[in-house]
Amino acid sequence: MSHHHALPDAAAHGALPDEATDRLPPTPLVTRVVVVALVLLTAAATVFGLVTLWPRGELPTDPQLDYAVQGATFPQGSVVSLTAPCPAVAPDSTDDVPTGDPDCGQLTVRLDDGSEQTVRIQPEVSRSGLRAGDTVTLLKLPDAALDSAQEQGAILDSAYSYAGVERQPPLLVLAAVFVVLVLLVARWRGLAALVSLGVGGAILLFFVAPSLLDGANPVAVGLTASGATMLVVLYLTHGLSLRTSTALLGTVLGLGLTAVAGVLGSDAARLTGVGDENSGLLQALATDVRLHDLVACGVLIAAFGVLNDVTISQTSAVWELRAADPRRSRRALFASAMRIGRDHLASTVYTIVFAYAGAALPILLLIALSGQGADKLFLSEDITAEVVRTLASAVGLVLAIPATTAVAVVVAPPPREDAPAPAGAEVAAPA
Repeated sequence: MSHHHALPDAAAHGALPDEATDRLPPTPLVTRVVVVALVLLTAAATVFGLVTLWPRGELPTDPQLDYAVQGATFPQGSVVSLTAPCPAVAPDSTDDVPTGDPDCGQLTVRLDDGSEQTVRIQPEVSRSGLRAGDTVTLLKLPDAALDSAQEQGAILDSAYSYAGVERQPPLLVLAAVFVVLVLLVARWRGLAALVSLGVGGAILLFFVAPSLLDGANPVAVGLTASGATMLVVLYLTHGLSLRTSTALLGTVLGLGLTAVAGVLGSDAARLTGVGDENSGLLQALATDVRLHDLVACGVLIAAFGVLNDVTISQTSAVWELRAADPRRSRRALFASAMRIGRDHLASTVYTIVFAYAGAALPILLLIALSGQGADKLFLSEDITAEVVRTLASAVGLVLAIPATTAVAVVVAPPPREDAPAPAGAEVAAPA
């Protein structure tokens, strides 16, 4: 979601020409001390949050989340053949498979041990593009579990059933292509971005998820995780500088505003956090998780990347504008940077909306099928939660732009009255 509108490459990367930098007076010492103190305060608050919220003991687990009964195995094999999907079953029918062709919707797999097994598959699997030669995984129940299921009335004619497609090879290839392209195009900066991506993933995996399962406050976890990621990502990707520190402070302001909007929005909408079957299962198995506050935590994590992009762009815009015209007053500098910010904002807001819309596409299809009025649609927790996430992220983004711009204008080098006028600034009087 990176957009650097109306900014030269030097501004986007925080690198100004030497002659432009020489024309700029240094930022006052008091301002630099304040910026460093605020950054250190942010780092201290983040470390305090990590120490306080870090989960103690082992990660809570539940055997009910296993994919199969005890003793089940997952043999792999290659697809030999598959038949066309079975016709749809009438809603009032008690048959799993309609009468007619008994061989419809079947998949034949040659397992690694050389044996062949035929299992029934859902129509969606048949239409997914599965073809002969693909690697799939089957689920094999132990004999005791199969006998028990049949005694309870389950219609199982085989211990084998379809579990899924082996997706690791294509995903690894896609990931490798992504990494190579990033390194070729962005080079060392791309490498820094990839390392930052890995750091962010590690924080989500080893801190956010265990802390939430341990019963920590989701909003505090989201703010702490965003702060830790921000401190590493910004300085690693953009370098240790006053400009990067200014962008960091702008991101902190944006995250705070987004957190407030997310909490107030979820409270006003009376969201419970139980919007689908996964949330309901989580509530039943992990009673310490505060599902209501998970909405705001999700908003923070989702909005962090967009906020980071906006704050870096606005900070770079202020420095570039100052270098282009060292005599420009702070008021005029703020006005010029905000014109760039409004252009950036216009594209980023609909980027957020369409990103959430893409993630919630099944919900949009249900809305189209419902035929209900808009006022009735918001009775659904799923729909309301997506709207709250979108609007809370947009509110934080909209307010972060002027806030970051104002901070950057204060921190940027002051105007220099004796600096030469920028090229093109003087217009010849008409003859």
